[in-house]
Amino acid sequence: MKTKDQRVLQFKVSLTGSKPLVWRRILVPSEATFDILSESIQDAFGWNGGHLHQFWTKGAYGAGSRAIVDKNIEELEEDENAADESETKVNDLLKKAGDHVTYEYDFGDGWLHAVVLEKILEKEMGEEYPRCIDGKNACPPEDCGGLGGYAHLLEVLKNPKHPEHRDMREWLELEEGEKFDPTYFEVE
Repeated sequence: MKTKDQRVLQFKVSLTGSKPLVWRRILVPSEATFDILSESIQDAFGWNGGHLHQFWTKGAYGAGSRAIVDKNIEELEEDENAADESETKVNDLLKKAGDHVTYEYDFGDGWLHAVVLEKILEKEMGEEYPRCIDGKNACPPEDCGGLGGYAHLLEVLKNPKHPEHRDMREWLELEEGEKFDPTYFEVE
């Protein structure tokens, strides 16, 4: 009888190109598949998972709807032969500290993440996995238009006289006197 793996993978997930850098540190069971890693990243960043996503490294791993291969970051092309992320275990590809993949969430906004395996740990009794254990800075709101849209949003929010200020506050559902803090992060 095969025993369950008692290890956990610690990842640092950074939102590529964000300034200041938005990152999260997550723990994922070593036997998890890439779809579980995707859900873990989305949860840690506070996104709702309503958009397409994919991973890529030496090949593409996605949910089957669209996947791409990384020839270099400027030249991405579709790969119809992408492996199913729900059938590929994370520890089959990421085996040692420093191993990494790229993760894209929301093909329209194009949020790219560097996902780096930092270390392999033993599971702690009584702890639940996956979980977020650390991070820095607020995640950009979903559907804000990628890094450029997020930068625009922050500029608009800084200027109460900007013609879009009221609309952006309403879109973010900010109450009177409430502000969006791009440096805010809470591990929960």
